[in-house]
This record gives sequence, structure tokens and C-alpha cells, in this order.
Amino acid sequence: MTEGLLLLLPPSETKRDGGNAAFTGELVESPEAGGLSWAETFTETRELVADQLSHLSHDQDTARKVLKISEKQAAVELDRNRSLRSAPRMPALLRYTGVLYDALDAPTLTAHQLSWASHHVAVHSALFGLVGGGEGIPAYRLSAASRLGGVAATNRWAPVTREALAAHRGLVVDLRSKAYAALGPVEAAPQHVSIDVVSRSPDGTLRSLNHFNKRGKGLFTRGLISLAAAEPERADALQGADDLAAFCRDAGWELESTSSGLARLIVPEGA
Repeated sequence: MTEGLLLLLPPSETKRDGGNAAFTGELVESPEAGGLSWAETFTETRELVADQLSHLSHDQDTARKVLKISEKQAAVELDRNRSLRSAPRMPALLRYTGVLYDALDAPTLTAHQLSWASHHVAVHSALFGLVGGGEGIPAYRLSAASRLGGVAATNRWAPVTREALAAHRGLVVDLRSKAYAALGPVEAAPQHVSIDVVSRSPDGTLRSLNHFNKRGKGLFTRGLISLAAAEPERADALQGADDLAAFCRDAGWELESTSSGLARLIVPEGA
């Protein structure tokens, strides 16, 4: 069972190469210093999905269709998928790149902030399910929309992930995209808050963001990690959207509770 403040992030299609080649052989390598881990909950499903993905990736034409990748992408991504069990491991927060993760910029967090994140930030992967930010994973290519063996990712992951999140004791801040939230729905409750990012124009008008939604979430996650690492006891005591909004104001973030289980992160236009 996990407890305390928990941040849920989506993964990214793009990933860094490299990592630690000296690992135990597990698909997901738990950090020596401890941290979030759902090994007992997800190992069976991870093994099944990894085997199917590796098998698929030996058939380039079929894999390109299932994974929706180009011939150029296939040259890299399919090799990654075929090497899941032998490839170097890298902490999830460092493995992913892309708009959200570039804004989060985990490599520049302090050791203390990274330690806090490894205990409180999880990434929701279509291959591994929930992984702790400090858990080591290989580079891979698989999205929430991909069907392996004709089975939708939601059918594999939603039931077991829903149970894992329901068992968490503490505030859950959900920054996942809709596709990944569907892989592990969070039950409506005061301690479950989903974040939507909007911008405020000079005249006060609010509008939803697309590309910059990811950037806003990445910057917000970095700010929240920094604040919570400095005040861990206060962070773990947060009970709902109103508490979270008050906590975030200290870091200059404007968060507005809009309805049960939902909160709006408001950023200045062009931020």
C-alpha cells in the first residue's frame, strides 16, 4: 500500500537512451534507496505485455501498423522493444523526454528533490502500468492506444490499476492525459484531484490549452516537487483540492477547484 501525496504523470513517446547496464534482470528495477513500487501488483501483467510486445516487434510490418510508427522510427523503436530484458535501466523520471518532461527537467532537480519524487511521483506506462519515478525502466515504444494480441490496454490495466489507486492513503493529484487515466481510473473522492491546465488572457478570459497543456503540467510538477520536498509533512497532510490550492499558492501557482475531483491550473497567456 502507498501513502502520502501521490502525483500521477503520463508517459511520453520519446525517451532517452542509455542507463545502468548492471541490473537484476527485472523489467522494472526498484531503486536501492527505496521509493514507490508496485512490483507485487503489476509484475504478472508486465511480463505478459512485454513478451507480446517483444514478439510483435520481430515482425516489422505488423508492428508498424499496431504501434503506428514510421519506417524510420521502426529502425530504432523495434530494436528497443526486442531488447526490453537486456537493455540498460534508467529512472522513469529521467528516461522520458518530450514537452512535459522537458519542462519538468528532472535531471536538474537536487538529490533531495529527486529522492522525494521517487517516493511520491509515478508515471503511468502502457507497458509497465504504474512505475515509481525512481524505478529503472528500459526505453520502449508502446502507447495506450495500441492493442497487443487484439486486446485493448484498458482491458489489461484498468481493473488492477483501479484497485492499486483505491488502496492509496493520501491525496492523489492526477496529471495524466485522458488516454492514460482510462488505464487506471481514479474513483471520485475528495482526496482524488484531476488537473486541467488553462491560460488566462489579459482580459481575464480562460481557454483550454493543447500543446502547452503538457508544458504547464511539467512546470507545475517541478514546482510541486520542489515545494513538497521542502515541506514533506505538510505535503503529505493535504486532504483535497482546496488544501492543494493553498499549498501551491506558496509557490506562485494559481489552482482553482471547479467541481468534485477536478481542479483548474491557471497560467498566464504565453507562459
